[in-house]
Amino acid sequence: MLQGIQRVVLVTGPSGAGRSTAINALEDFGFESIDNIPLLMIPRLIDGTEPLPRPMALGIDVRNRNFSAEGLLELHQSLSSIAGLSCDLLYLDCAPEVLSRRYSETRRRHPLAPDESPSEGIARELALLEDVRSRADVLIDTTDLTVHELRAEMEGWFRHETGQGMALSIHSFSYKRGLPQGLDMAFDCRFLRNPHWEPDLRAHTGLDLPVSTYVSQDPRYDGFLERTLELLLFVLPGCVQEGKAHFSVGFGCTGGQHRSVSVAEDVAGALAQEGWRVSIRHRELERRGVMPALGRVQDKAGKAPQ
Repeated sequence: MLQGIQRVVLVTGPSGAGRSTAINALEDFGFESIDNIPLLMIPRLIDGTEPLPRPMALGIDVRNRNFSAEGLLELHQSLSSIAGLSCDLLYLDCAPEVLSRRYSETRRRHPLAPDESPSEGIARELALLEDVRSRADVLIDTTDLTVHELRAEMEGWFRHETGQGMALSIHSFSYKRGLPQGLDMAFDCRFLRNPHWEPDLRAHTGLDLPVSTYVSQDPRYDGFLERTLELLLFVLPGCVQEGKAHFSVGFGCTGGQHRSVSVAEDVAGALAQEGWRVSIRHRELERRGVMPALGRVQDKAGKAPQ
């Protein structure tokens, strides 16, 4: 019988979407990683009297022996029902045209269309994995991500799973580009006054003191921040009790440069002061190269969470 809470992440998605990059990132985060493992071997790998020495990441794709979407979903359900074992299904998604371009750049043959064009194999694989995609616990769309951005996304979701507690990620984003994948909560900051209309502030971001000061001087700001933190501090302990490994909160504004960034920074800092392990992402700033792909909020001791 397994002892304590063990964690397994099943990593899948269409060929070319970044599964190998994700597996390598998880290994760097402290997971025991095995790629291209047959489905039938996984229950025997997990089942045992000894607890897993560390979290496990298992890469699965259509080339695996005896692969089927139904078999993968049944395996996920079976593992999730084991007492003391937490199993996440991670799906790396990507737009067909981008997958086709990646195959063209590498000149590889698609495993489902070795004698045809890659686009034929891509269409078959996406159709085969449609049900898996819809039932994934975590979905990361790599269409517009670089290798470094994908690794940063993986870090936000899974970096802390080698330790204790729930990983909490805070995102800022632009509503023009839609909500980030996988948010558990989203807050709209567009009611706050907009630094974009101040010529001296327009080129700056919510990471800059003049912008954050301007946003925080909105008479509604303190009440919004107080109520948001009150809600999160009420909800988060319940999520921990339910066994969630990660919780993601987003703050959006029109351009994702000023208000959402400022609010996300303040909320992340306040939650870190309350003892939560927080990672922070500024999606639009990352795309512009304004800051590193993954920011870190300092904890009470002034050290980045490990």
